[in-house]
Amino acid sequence: MKLSIGGFSFFNEKQAGKMDIFGYLESVKYRYRLGAVDLWNGFFASGNEDGLVLLPEEEVVRKIREAIDERELTVANIALDGVHLIDADPAKRERLYRNALLHLRASELLGARTVRIDICTQETEEIGEADFDYIVQRYQEYCDRGAEHGYTVGPENHMGAALNPHLLKRIAEAVNRPNFGILLHLKRWKPEYADGDAIVAPWVVHTHADLKTLTSGDAEASVRALTEAGYRGYWAVEHNAKTQAYEEIDWMLASVRRLLYRMGES
Repeated sequence: MKLSIGGFSFFNEKQAGKMDIFGYLESVKYRYRLGAVDLWNGFFASGNEDGLVLLPEEEVVRKIREAIDERELTVANIALDGVHLIDADPAKRERLYRNALLHLRASELLGARTVRIDICTQETEEIGEADFDYIVQRYQEYCDRGAEHGYTVGPENHMGAALNPHLLKRIAEAVNRPNFGILLHLKRWKPEYADGDAIVAPWVVHTHADLKTLTSGDAEASVRALTEAGYRGYWAVEHNAKTQAYEEIDWMLASVRRLLYRMGES
């Protein structure tokens, strides 16, 4: 059973100075006994400038890779913040693009199998045709680069306009690259798109499940839609618990295991 833990799940521990990226790797390997990590660049960023998440020196990225290899972990996914595609300010859009290229280099050094780059922030609710063309162009560029290094690239239904599954489907069809892939946060859609998971299922390469989904009874339909579409990727939990994070993650992993066993997944 392919399980992982989204790095953002330990955001509060990181902010409190109780966990760094190496502690995260150690916890995934030895506390939870998993074979894969689900990285988040905010865990090892050197700073945040004008909404751009900045990377540390390459030497630090290489040390993280060494720690991953020492623990024989697979990097199932890396979620990249501060490198999204759309911004109303052309100058900032260019800075985001340059930052994305640096993050793709870091993702390659870390050995990521799937890379998440968002379409937009929560301020962008609609995507016009000019922005749509730009999104397709950039994802095609990133996918072509990913094809050279063995990873997929694509968006998450994270916020803003990306909470519309029909938009993600249209983007996937327009990008038309075999290594374009969606990070599906189960059931995270605008209320009118209850069937969103099924709509994007053919392009899903990684998943996140949160506490709300696991306790709502809706997760089974999502798992069924994905497996029927041929999904064979990792099932990751992502839950930013305010207290007792380790115990909350234990419970969520057990819930996912129970769900997948019940549905015949192994």
